[in-house]
Amino acid sequence: MSAPLADQLDIVIPTIRNLDFLEEWRPFFQPYHLIIVQDGDPTKKIHVPEGFDYELYNRNDIERILGDKAWAISFKDSACRCFGFMVSKKKYIYTIDDDCFVAKDPSGKPINVLEQHIKNLLTPSTPFFFNTLYDPYREGADFVRGYPFSLREGIPTATSHGLWMNIPDYDAPTQARMDEWDCLQTCWGPHAFPHSIPARQHMVKPRERNQRYVDAVMTVPKGTLYPMCGMNLAFDRDLIGAAMYFGLMGEGQPIGRYDDMWAGWCTKVICDHLGVGCKTGLPYVWHSKASNPFVNLRKEYKGIFWQEEIIPFFQNLTLSKTSTNVEQCYLELAELVRKGLGHIDPYFSKLADGMVAWIEGWRLLNPPAASA
Repeated sequence: MSAPLADQLDIVIPTIRNLDFLEEWRPFFQPYHLIIVQDGDPTKKIHVPEGFDYELYNRNDIERILGDKAWAISFKDSACRCFGFMVSKKKYIYTIDDDCFVAKDPSGKPINVLEQHIKNLLTPSTPFFFNTLYDPYREGADFVRGYPFSLREGIPTATSHGLWMNIPDYDAPTQARMDEWDCLQTCWGPHAFPHSIPARQHMVKPRERNQRYVDAVMTVPKGTLYPMCGMNLAFDRDLIGAAMYFGLMGEGQPIGRYDDMWAGWCTKVICDHLGVGCKTGLPYVWHSKASNPFVNLRKEYKGIFWQEEIIPFFQNLTLSKTSTNVEQCYLELAELVRKGLGHIDPYFSKLADGMVAWIEGWRLLNPPAASA
């Protein structure tokens, strides 16, 4: 079976378990090369169904390949996926979680996520002026009356952010049941959560399932951040790959479940600075299971507070005109993180060091001559 850009796209999958979920994806994924990043115990044998072209990396491989920079790759967290971005040599990356399956459109047809992501990446973005018909390059759409002709050419698309049917991507407080929320309040104290979290009756949605299929793709406007989710994500590795670092999360770190959001904030401000775009919307995957809200809260707790300062930091920062490529932007951003967020917690100084080590590792595996 042929597939669009099969020789230019790698699929990156972080996992701690057997990849039986690939059987459902076989009609769509089999033509592509898979990069599997095994988290946790490196001696555990991961089963990959027959017939897939793949390479498998575990923690021992990461340490062997990156040496003294391996510490920058998260351990016991899906953030380890970014190692797959680093070792890939393809122009495009698609990454998916192993609890995501093939969704169906309203007609019952299985959704080919790669086909749609590739369409998103190959058509321009329009971040400078919002088109009320959303993506004007989709079949059946165009620029509406009043859209400036000088902006209709658009700019290259760096990121395609897909969505999910069934289990929404909620944080722990929203995910908890009412009785679980009461327990959380009892265990953590009545003042344990920021005042910005609304009353529990307005936020607790444990049984909510996303059944709305919105047939739309839109460009995220310039100057606007968004909560990027890594479970169904594609990007142009040449345009933004060096900034697609999922941070320091998991074992030994005070925070988790903010890995993809951190990468989303960093890449968006760099995309805005360099004049490339981010799209969100189609395609959908079927997200099959919700994680435990108590476990999630332990990972998210500090982030729930910290994000109230992190987001304004990203909203207000300005990168210098001398930063003209992704690596330069990311190194400058690392120092801005150190200076602008270091007062919150020593973690952010360590994260800034991790950002620098990430770029050093990226350059080690992707020297300029190899990518020219």
